[in-house]
Amino acid sequence: MTNPPRTAAILVAAGRGLRAGAGGPKQYRSIGGQPVIYRALAPFSSHPQVSVVQPVVNPDDVAVFEDAVRGLRHAPPTQGGATRQASVRAGLEALVAAKPDIVLIHDAARPFVSPALISRAIDAASATGAAIPAIPVADTIKLVDGGGRIEATPERARLRIAQTPQSFRFDAILEAHRRAARDGRDDFTDDAALAEWAGLTVATFEGDAANMKLTTPEDFVREEARLASQLGDVRSGTGYDVHAFGDGDHLMICGIRVPHTRGFLAHSDGDVGLHALVDAILGALADGDIGSHFPPSDMKWKGAASDKFLKYAVDRVTARGGRIANLEVTLICERPKIGPLRDQMRARIAEITGLDISRVAVKATTSERLGFTGREEGIAATACATIRLPWDDKGPDDKGPVDPSKAG
Repeated sequence: MTNPPRTAAILVAAGRGLRAGAGGPKQYRSIGGQPVIYRALAPFSSHPQVSVVQPVVNPDDVAVFEDAVRGLRHAPPTQGGATRQASVRAGLEALVAAKPDIVLIHDAARPFVSPALISRAIDAASATGAAIPAIPVADTIKLVDGGGRIEATPERARLRIAQTPQSFRFDAILEAHRRAARDGRDDFTDDAALAEWAGLTVATFEGDAANMKLTTPEDFVREEARLASQLGDVRSGTGYDVHAFGDGDHLMICGIRVPHTRGFLAHSDGDVGLHALVDAILGALADGDIGSHFPPSDMKWKGAASDKFLKYAVDRVTARGGRIANLEVTLICERPKIGPLRDQMRARIAEITGLDISRVAVKATTSERLGFTGREEGIAATACATIRLPWDDKGPDDKGPVDPSKAG
């Protein structure tokens, strides 16, 4: 029985993406609530036939890269070059010690690559040694001269749009890149062109129209709209929490340490604002409550920072293919005064959840000196969360549980 080929993948992510407009390198921008590079890397990271994923990044981007792809399996990133071709060669050289049989080379600016396309790439390289995904051209193509005059109309039936991941026998494409470097050739726009120049026969296999490359600002707008259209199951949930005062010199409220004459009596840090938000998100998911996921009887959560709980709730939404649209928390207390801290709290919640601050609201009110909050015996909080899920979502059991012990 023939052993399956050992397959590696290179994710090329060293470019600056200037045509995508302002906002930094496009691979680190958000699309559908996740960084572009996270979406591009994740299918390779989780694919059972890919043994190692080698990112190639700009040396200035190492920290932002690690933050953007946290939780995904990958090799330590290697430094990219001045051109895409140089970056791919750097990735190939970094993989030499791993001795893969096949390598897939994918652009980080293509965040919608599917596991099925990756499987087809592996099969194609195994069968032919060099292959690229391609899709037919729908429009008539014209060849024009420098003045814009038509010189020829190529036969549309023979034209294809090339995509990535492009797949090759590792030793063959590595030698082709080394040869191009020796000959001073650095002008190839994709690895297939370089392989053709080196004398390799490159086959094609079925591409995927959804596997489009993000190049311009209009691409981002169009794909955001497409992704949003898939999240038609709009849900809301509410949360409530209360904690009494005890000894202490500060309170944790909405992730902010607030100096005070008292502290909270609580199993964790007692952050009523974040606890209410966790319950609101879990309620929107119909996924229990904070106590069922983080029981106060479990000493594991003794003194735990509540940002872990909120991050866990957000991950539950992400695991089901959803997005959080809005979070709102109302704090009910006489003191401390929340108004001066409101924007700090909004910013901290946005940081924990990965939301834009415009989607986070923090409000405050008093109980007009009535009840336990009026007597300054504690603080209460209510919260509301609006989330969007795919219509085909079946619930948490179908996606697999997230381990609470790994929260944060």
